[in-house]
Amino acid sequence: MPLMPAIPLTQISSVSWEHPTDRAALQSLRALPAFDDVVRRIASVFGDRGVRHLFLGDAVLVGPTQRPALYARYQEVLQALDWPQAGRPAPQLYVAHNPVAAAGAVGFDQPCIVINSSVLELLLPDEQRFILAQQLGHIMTGRTTYRTIALIVLFFGTSALPLVASIALLPFQLALLEWYRTSELSADRAGLLGTQDPSASLMTFLKLAGGRAHGDTLNLDAYLAQAADYEFGGSAWESVMKALNTALREHPFHTVRAGELNRWRLSGAYDAIIGGEYIRRGSEAERPLRDDLRSAAELYTEKAKAAAETVGDVVHRAADAFREAFRTAASAASLGDDAPPSPPPSSEPPPAG
Repeated sequence: MPLMPAIPLTQISSVSWEHPTDRAALQSLRALPAFDDVVRRIASVFGDRGVRHLFLGDAVLVGPTQRPALYARYQEVLQALDWPQAGRPAPQLYVAHNPVAAAGAVGFDQPCIVINSSVLELLLPDEQRFILAQQLGHIMTGRTTYRTIALIVLFFGTSALPLVASIALLPFQLALLEWYRTSELSADRAGLLGTQDPSASLMTFLKLAGGRAHGDTLNLDAYLAQAADYEFGGSAWESVMKALNTALREHPFHTVRAGELNRWRLSGAYDAIIGGEYIRRGSEAERPLRDDLRSAAELYTEKAKAAAETVGDVVHRAADAFREAFRTAASAASLGDDAPPSPPPSSEPPPAG
């Protein structure tokens, strides 16, 4: 059955789909002293060419004659999310042979998308479109620089970054991963808007968590019930264990993401956007940051997040961790430590996620 074309969301701003905890946390982190300076220094060391060598050394560029069906689905996603024209070429799409079902958006000034071949084997075309829209959503938020630096630090360690070699790595990782996980919740919303197929979008999480049906039956309703039970069921101690289970993960659990996305859909926000009620580019001030802080606080409280009862606590803990981490980095930077980075390990890096 051919895929139904999605309604183009003309001039939609990424603010329309950004999760409040994502936007609130990142805005707070950006305000930290020396944060942007350290980010710029790390980005200048690697650059887009270096990132492509790290993540795309053995991948195939998708185009009209190279995986044309996947290329066509990508064009549909670009149209649905109204990729900015203004002379900006669409991000390049690559396929990498990798048994881990994952995809990622990486890069600084010229980010690109890489999707592992196992994703294409696992998912149906409409589910693949959800993955593509997720990654395009990451790029359209303008945050791939932060995500790429997070991946470099997480996968290659501080040995690859002399600038941050003296940073206390654990608090740095905890703070960065807290934001990184919330950014995935924003991408999930972009994925739904890019496909405009709630069933296929939510089924994607079920398959990523449990694989294909292999002749059996996959029940989406049962999976969503499981997601609700995981998030809201259990004792206070189990809530603590859930927080510990996710503290060092790059991504939230698929069950959590499915439940969060489904609640957003049921809230009416998704239907409103499809109906044309969304923030246009250039009008981002219509959604002030204080609204996100308030909404994020309500979400954290509702879910009884063990790490913090409100987003204010989460942001302040992240701020403290970053402030301590970058205090040392800023001191090193003032001494003019411009030594080149050590070469990355020879083994192939994990997928971008």
